[in-house]
Amino acid sequence: MKLGLLTACLPGESLDEIAGWAAAHGYRGLEVAAWPRDPGRPWEASHLDVDGFDEPAARRLRDLFDRHGLALSALAYYENNLHADRPTRERIHHHLRRCVDAAALLGCEHVGTFIGRDVTLPVAANLRLAEEVLPPLVEYAQERGVRLVVENCPMEGWHPDGYPANLAYSPELWRWLAGLGLYLNFDPSHLVWLGIDPVAALAEHLDLVRHVQAKDAQVDPRARNRFGVFGQVIGRESPWVSGWWRYRVPGLGDVDWRRLVDVLYEGGYDGFVSVEHEDPVWSGSPERVRQGLLLAERTLGPLIVS
Repeated sequence: MKLGLLTACLPGESLDEIAGWAAAHGYRGLEVAAWPRDPGRPWEASHLDVDGFDEPAARRLRDLFDRHGLALSALAYYENNLHADRPTRERIHHHLRRCVDAAALLGCEHVGTFIGRDVTLPVAANLRLAEEVLPPLVEYAQERGVRLVVENCPMEGWHPDGYPANLAYSPELWRWLAGLGLYLNFDPSHLVWLGIDPVAALAEHLDLVRHVQAKDAQVDPRARNRFGVFGQVIGRESPWVSGWWRYRVPGLGDVDWRRLVDVLYEGGYDGFVSVEHEDPVWSGSPERVRQGLLLAERTLGPLIVS
C-alpha cells in the first residue's frame, strides 16, 4: 500500500506546488481533482483540465509526477450522475467521460465519482434509473482500461431533507453497484456517523475495493441525543452541517485506523490510501490545510509499510 492525498483540499494551489509539498512530507501519490473550471463554484478544485487533454499534456503530467517520485492513484470527479435535471446530468456524464479519456492517456486505472440520486424520486425508482443510466458509462470506461470507483458518501446535503442522495451510502447497496460494473472507493468516515462499523463493513466487502479514501469522523453523542441522526433542523447553518458529527483528519475522529489498515493488509489490498481533508478545524487557509495533512500522515504513515 501507499499513502496519497486528494488534491481537492487545496483548490487555489497548482498541481506542481501540491506535488512538491506532498513528496517532501511523506506522501507517495495524488488523487487529482478534475472538476470543470467554474468561477461560480470556487470550492471545486480543477487541478487537471480534462477538456482537450491530449498526449503532449499527458506527457507533461507524467514528467511532473516522475520528477517528484509520485504516482497518480485516481482522477476525482465526484458528481451526481443521476441528477434530476436532464441537461445537467448530460453535462456531468460528458465531463466524466473526459475524465476517463484523460485517465486512459495517463495510464491511470481509476476515476472516482458518485452514483448520485434523482431527489425527486424514491430510492426504488432511482435504483431502476441507475440500472438504465450507468452501464453505458461503465462500458465507456472499461473499453479504455479504466474503472469507475464510487465513494460511499451519503451526500445528504444534496437532498432537501438531508436524506442520502448517493446510492452507495449503505453496504446493503455495494453488491448491487458491483453488479453494474462499479467498484468501491471506500471511505470509513461516512459509516461512522451512520452507525456502521467501518472495519466490519470493509472486511466483508474488500473484494469490491479498488481505492481507499482516508477521512475520519467525530461524533458528539450528547448533540445526537438532541438532534437525532438526521441532524439539526432549526437554525442549521448549512445542509452539510449536522450539529452532532463532523469530519476530521485521520487520527482525530472515531475510526480505528490500526484495525482498518490491518484488514486492508490481511485482505491483500495493495492500492492507495488517499487522505481526503475536510476537517473544519484544520481549514481556513492553505497553511492550516497542510498542517492537517501533516497530522494525517503522522497517523497513517507508521501503519503503511512501503
